Amino acid sequence: MSRRGVIARCSAAAVGGLMVVGMAGAAIADEYGDEEVVVSVEIEALPPVGALTMSVAAESTTLSEVESEDADVRQFNGTLPKVTVTDDRESVPEDVGWYVTGQSSTFVGVAGGEIGAEHLGWAPRLLTANDGEVAEGPVVDTVLDAPPNNVGLVAEELLALALDSTGARVAGEWEADADLFLKTPKGVAPDSYSATLTLTLWEDAL
Repeated sequence: MSRRGVIARCSAAAVGGLMVVGMAGAAIADEYGDEEVVVSVEIEALPPVGALTMSVAAESTTLSEVESEDADVRQFNGTLPKVTVTDDRESVPEDVGWYVTGQSSTFVGVAGGEIGAEHLGWAPRLLTANDGEVAEGPVVDTVLDAPPNNVGLVAEELLALALDSTGARVAGEWEADADLFLKTPKGVAPDSYSATLTLTLWEDAL
C-alpha cells in the first residue's frame, strides 16, 4: 500500500476519533528510508499462426502386373496416394520455397528375396491447377530403362516444387500424385514383396 493510502486511512480513523472523543490530532509519519524491489517478467514470442503441412490420402498402395514392352522385363503399375500440401500461415518467410521428395526402400519378399529401389520409378502429376507457382517433378525411370534418368527412387526424388512459398500460399492447398512402376527381370522370384516409400516435405532457400 502507498504512503498516501496509509495516511488517508489514518486520517479517516483520526476523524472518527474526533467524532467520538472530541479530541485528537492528525498523526504525521516520518520517513526513515526506502527499499527497492525489482519486478521481472519474461514475455515469450507468440507461436506462429498456421503451419506448412503435408498429408497422404492412404498408408499403402498396390502394384499390379501389366503388359511389358520388353519381353525380358516384367512390369507392375500403381498410383501413389494423393499427397496434399497445406499452407495456412499468416506470414511466410521471404525467399524460401517448399518441395516434396520421395525415396523408396528395398522391396523385401516374404521368403526373403529382394528387389532394389532402383527398379521402382514414378511419373509425378500435379492435380491442382495453377499459374506456375508449383511444378511437378520429372519422371524417374528404373534401372532397366534407358538413360539418363534411370536411377529409380533410390535417393530423394522430386514430387512437387514451389519456388516461392509466398506465391504458393495464396492457393492454400496443393495436391499431387504419381504413376508408380516397378520393372524386374523376367526371372524374378515369385513372392509377395513390399517396400516403404518415404515422402518428405521441405522448406528452404532456393
